[in-house]
Amino acid sequence: MQIHLSEISSCDGKCVQYSAAFEMDIITFQSGSFPILHKNPIELTITNTGNKVLEIEGAGDITVGIPCDRCLKEVPVCISLSFKRKLDMKLTDEERIHDLDEKSYLTGMDLDVDRLVYLEVLMSWPLKVLCKEDCKGICSQCGKNLNDGPCDCADEPKDPRMAAISDIFSKFKEV
Repeated sequence: MQIHLSEISSCDGKCVQYSAAFEMDIITFQSGSFPILHKNPIELTITNTGNKVLEIEGAGDITVGIPCDRCLKEVPVCISLSFKRKLDMKLTDEERIHDLDEKSYLTGMDLDVDRLVYLEVLMSWPLKVLCKEDCKGICSQCGKNLNDGPCDCADEPKDPRMAAISDIFSKFKEV
């Protein structure tokens, strides 16, 4: 969704509220593509604080399907968004680039809500996702999900260089 900001930036003290639908169905970045399972509208409040400076406040949440880090089962993860940004509308796009201002969601007088929310989702992305706390993962040989039961694979051959460490672990199970 695009919001044109010229009317808001021309009136000091003006405050406008929007309920913007997040239009993306997939979040894609270097780690891969992840489906958006559920999304609520993003509630935005844009306020002209004077001198052509706009303050954007937003809140909302989306649910993304992220694979479990151990067994790769898709886990619905709710990402809550709450942000506050200031935009200096006096600056041109060239001045923003020169000042290393990374507001790629603002082009001229147009605010790209999808791009803003996308960047907020990336900043709120969880570091580790597990389907359950005691997830057993997958077998390194056959790929079976060990949460469904043990696999029929034989114990993998031990690396002779690791024999001493393996002996320590077999003697002291609590380690």
